[in-house]
Amino acid sequence: MHNFTRRGFVAGAAVLAATPALARRPANKSVITNPLVRQRADAQVFRHTDGWYYMTGSVPEYDRLVLRRSRTLAGLATANERVLWRHLSSGPMSGFIWAPELHLIDGQWIMYFAAGPSGGGEDVFRIRTYAVTCNGHDPMTGTWTVLGQLQTGWDSFTLDSTSFVHRGTRYLAWAQREDGIDSNSNLYLAPLATPLTLAAKPARLTVPTLAWEVRGFKVAEAPAFLARNGQVFITYSASATDSRYCMGMLRAKDDADLMEPASWSKSPVPVFKSSPEHKVWGPGHNSFTVDERGGDMLVYHGRDYEKITGDPLFDPNRHTRVQPFRFAPDGSPDFGVPLGNGRL
Repeated sequence: MHNFTRRGFVAGAAVLAATPALARRPANKSVITNPLVRQRADAQVFRHTDGWYYMTGSVPEYDRLVLRRSRTLAGLATANERVLWRHLSSGPMSGFIWAPELHLIDGQWIMYFAAGPSGGGEDVFRIRTYAVTCNGHDPMTGTWTVLGQLQTGWDSFTLDSTSFVHRGTRYLAWAQREDGIDSNSNLYLAPLATPLTLAAKPARLTVPTLAWEVRGFKVAEAPAFLARNGQVFITYSASATDSRYCMGMLRAKDDADLMEPASWSKSPVPVFKSSPEHKVWGPGHNSFTVDERGGDMLVYHGRDYEKITGDPLFDPNRHTRVQPFRFAPDGSPDFGVPLGNGRL
């Protein structure tokens, strides 16, 4: 999802309206079947300290924030989904709602998301990052209200905020366009003062410049943090949101100054990309979780066909998928290739 010229908003909305709701598959609480959840893109799944798996993601209509939870990872496939908040009737949060992420920050449930105004034309891609917050301890039953807009230091296209704590400091990582840089979005990092304000000037971690990062659009977005084996990693997604979409990765030492861009090195090749053999295209916008035994799991979205008619953002079939991953001898994650549809 990028800051770019798009056409066919009315036609795209008509396609979405005409798309029939997919029937739920029979419940199976123990066996994971891919796709795990259909028509949920930009998926975030995590296992909270309360033992529940929580999941949110973009819906094809881009009009609401949703959340589901289950005692098992497989159970997310059929878990009840609650609508936490819907876009407004007018104003800067009345159009597309993209890429929600749920975080518990200082005991307060926060859901970040990106939103733009309605009305059509280029203005609908005047995307900024906002947050809603819950008035209670249970995010599935509490009342959610708008907390405000993220302040990054400059006003431009911004989305895909994620938060993590490393060595006692809470950080925010996100994607944003910066004047003077010929890209759709770059990756930034900063410590948080509050859920919507930064405690230091942002560090620009990477700009899309490699051939696989600039196919269709010059994109680095959807950061996800992982700490393992004395190192820290930030995966991200690159290029257009069709079959060219893929994942890259930054890495640094665990004790490095994460706010120093020189601490980070970038993989020269994608770490996860389309698999024609397994019929999974455009894998990206990932998150990380663990299975019930504590094994590392990659969560991402992908389509099970390559050809798309019209704007890929109006194709509803970016499905949430999960699969285990291992680590290479140097301690970095090895995601392998996207696994095909069926039982994991």
